[in-house]
Amino acid sequence: ATTLVTAFLICIHASPGALEAMWKYLLMCSVGVAVAFTGTLLIAASTGAAGLHGTDALLWTSLRDAVLRLDPMLLKAGFIFLVIGYGTKAGLAPMHNWLPDAHSQAPAPVSAIFSGFMLNAALYCILRCLPLVEAATGNTGWGRGILMVFGILSILVAAVFIVAQHDVKRLLAYHSVEHLGIIALGVGIGGFGSLAALFHTFNHSLCKALSFFCAGTLGQMYGSHDMRKMTRVLRSSPVWGSGLVGSLLALIGVAPFALFLSEFIILKAAVDSGSYWAAALFLTGVGVVFVGALKHAISMAWEPLTEPLPPRKIYFLEGVLVFGPLAALLVLGVWVPSPFLHVLGQAARILGGAA
Repeated sequence: ATTLVTAFLICIHASPGALEAMWKYLLMCSVGVAVAFTGTLLIAASTGAAGLHGTDALLWTSLRDAVLRLDPMLLKAGFIFLVIGYGTKAGLAPMHNWLPDAHSQAPAPVSAIFSGFMLNAALYCILRCLPLVEAATGNTGWGRGILMVFGILSILVAAVFIVAQHDVKRLLAYHSVEHLGIIALGVGIGGFGSLAALFHTFNHSLCKALSFFCAGTLGQMYGSHDMRKMTRVLRSSPVWGSGLVGSLLALIGVAPFALFLSEFIILKAAVDSGSYWAAALFLTGVGVVFVGALKHAISMAWEPLTEPLPPRKIYFLEGVLVFGPLAALLVLGVWVPSPFLHVLGQAARILGGAA
């Protein structure tokens, strides 16, 4: 349903590029959902020896209670299908091809919904089945290993494309691929990595919605989303320009923004768990992203304007929409409220992470 409904949002501005992006999104995500449905059927089939019948074979609580009696081979096969299927909708590499085109062609509010909500919802479907496959395989890390591989691959693929981007919305789309990879890596590491991954999910959604709103508004002012034309944004629009540059700095993990904190905890969890290869590849990927995206941010902030822009009136509500999320990301980078941390801890425990 989400695929069918949101497909038409991509081509609100009818153009050949928007129609192509819509069809690519529709075809890839429909195939992905079909693959995920196959995974769901395989998981239901694994309940044969457990004596679950009818809808009980599809209830998460019933599967959890009977997890030790499930057929591990069918459960493993179902989980692989789920990761590939829902991973397509979540934008994990290498199933991410629809995402940059859809983000670049859709209106900014639609891109914000895609990146801040829909990608997380698809990844949530995978995370619901992770505790089941881990328990059925004796908590050997089989399912987590798969998520770590897809997470690292997403980070590295995004890093390569971020360096070469010129369209600001495609740049933000590849940041979505990177950060969904970071979340998958954190969950795959387990322990405090799971808690940090859930924290990172919230931080990324907040920051990415802000960045797309800023990119969309500046794109209307400049008449283009080409970063080579979107220069001196801090002077052209102090509010939206500051929001775009600030959100880019947060996305690349500049301290003390909250995304730096969650990424640092994921890195520490990788080192503490002995996953040195994952820590090394993670640092390599985010390092390339840091340098590449920072170059784009500096260029947009301080390179001279190619042509003057007419002045734009600043409204109070715009300042609230921009600086409110930035302030929240700064506060969460140095202090996490206890109730929020408690909720994250409860969710992490369900994933088999930190208490």
